[in-house]
This record gives sequence, structure tokens and C-alpha cells, in this order.
Amino acid sequence: MSRAYCIPSVIILFCALVLSILVSISLPFFPAMDITRIRIPSGFVATGEEGITQYRFGIWSACYYDTHETRSCLKTGHGYEVALQNGAMNAGVIIGSSWTTGLAIHPVATAAIFVAFVLSFSSKAGVVLAATLTAFLAALLTLLAFAVDIALYAWVKHQVGLLPDVNEEVVTSPAFWMTFVSLLLVLGAGCTMFIGRKKERMAGATTYPAYSSSSKTSFWQRFKK
Repeated sequence: MSRAYCIPSVIILFCALVLSILVSISLPFFPAMDITRIRIPSGFVATGEEGITQYRFGIWSACYYDTHETRSCLKTGHGYEVALQNGAMNAGVIIGSSWTTGLAIHPVATAAIFVAFVLSFSSKAGVVLAATLTAFLAALLTLLAFAVDIALYAWVKHQVGLLPDVNEEVVTSPAFWMTFVSLLLVLGAGCTMFIGRKKERMAGATTYPAYSSSSKTSFWQRFKK
């Protein structure tokens, strides 16, 4: 594949890889990389604590902030469960582990992007084909991860809405939109490599040896003595 298509695909995949790695680190290791947030200006009871003003849902854990901006996180693990309760009204809801288990697909998508990024450095036709297919596979995995993020956001918004007299605000977070950008980048890189490979094959197919009249002359000269 020509450098005109190889270099852009490498750069695009590198950007997508960086974004995907940051998202995969997530809470509690990277406080800013959460999927969905609950903002409660007035504060409410959550997991037995008073005055919770914010809740953040990450890939590996959920963290909440009190009125003093002190952060506390649940036990780190795959597929965690969160209980939210409005103490004043004695009402509560649960965000089950079934809605957070699927978030683990983010690291899988990151690994696929990394493989596509490594393969994209080669100019060999077979490796370029493998890189293209891997990039589209990574895009599919990232799309699935983004779908899980949307489902989590929608469910948290629905559950929090069941709590009475809570001035809540459920919003998407940086990791949510970074996943979306990463999806677009991986798709762009895959399309770039596909177009570059296709144009290279077309250029090779339309390249013919130059015609020379001397070839016909040399053939008849065989009969001359």
C-alpha cells in the first residue's frame, strides 16, 4: 500500500488506540474516565452514606462524591452492582451487574485496535489485508462497547427517575464520547486501508508492457537465412 494511504491509517489508528486505552483504564484508576454520571445538587442517600451529590459509573467500579467532594469507590471488579436510595422518602433502586458486565468489552476492543495498529505499518499486500479486516473487527467491537454504554446510560436514567423528589441529572461522561470518537477513527482507518489496497490493485491490473514493433520483426527474422 502506498505511503499516501499507509501513513494516514497509522496516525488515525494511533489516535483511536490512545483514546481506547484511556477509556479502558476507567474508574477507580482514572477518576475522569467514567461512562455515566448522576448529579444530585441536594444530595441523597447512596450505599448507606448521607449527602451524596454525584455518582460515577466506570468499567471496573462506581465512585460517589459527598458534599465535601470526597471520593469513595465500590470494590473494584467486573460486573459490579450499585444500590441507590432516597433516605427521606425511604425509596431505592438497584443498578444490577447485568448492566455493567458488558462494559468489559472495552479492553477487548482496545486489543483489536492495537493489533490493527501494528499490522498497519506493513506494506505487504497480505498484511495490509489482515490489518484492514482487523480494523473493521475492532470497529465492530467498539460499536458493541458503545451500545453497552448507551444501554447503561438509559437504564441509570430510568432507575434514578423512579426515585421520588430527587432533582437528579443523569449525563453522559468523557469516556462515553471518547468511545464514540474512537469508533469513528477506527472506521476511518479501515476505510482508508481498504481504498488504498483497492487502488493499488487497480493500478497493478492496468499496467501493461509497452508495445514494441521490433518483436514482430524479430519473429520474421527467424525465417530468413
